[in-house]
Amino acid sequence: MGANNTLRKKWHSILGVCVFILYLMCLFYFLFFAEAMGRSGRGEYRYNLTLLKEIRRFMTHINLLGWKAFFLNVIGNVLAFVPFGFFFPMLLQKHKNILVATAAGFLFSLMVESLQLCMKLGSFDVDDLLLNTIGTLIGAICYVIVRLIMYHQRTEK
Repeated sequence: MGANNTLRKKWHSILGVCVFILYLMCLFYFLFFAEAMGRSGRGEYRYNLTLLKEIRRFMTHINLLGWKAFFLNVIGNVLAFVPFGFFFPMLLQKHKNILVATAAGFLFSLMVESLQLCMKLGSFDVDDLLLNTIGTLIGAICYVIVRLIMYHQRTEK
């Protein structure tokens, strides 16, 4: 039974890595190449360094900008990084905790925002850093909850 359990854990780990890579590929596409998301090159640097400026703008002008714009920019940034927080801990042998996953999500988001600025695609936005980090935190919390549920199910058998 022990060898079977080890093999199953190995396959779960491989599957987690594959899903994480697929997720990152999709995320990069939407963040850098999806014209529907306004990612065509504009030839200019755009950035927001004032925390909560864009979030406030979307909330204040929701009637003018519409719910779709609010959802894509605010809720979408959170939801886009939930999988990062959930799958990232699967890649680690040690340090599978919420803080490490959240810090990794922040650093990954910082890299993405910096690349968008350098490539003049989209904009560097500190609000996106905040929202993406919140999404990563939510995903990491979900990962811990799922692990606890699985652990309790195994110990009850």
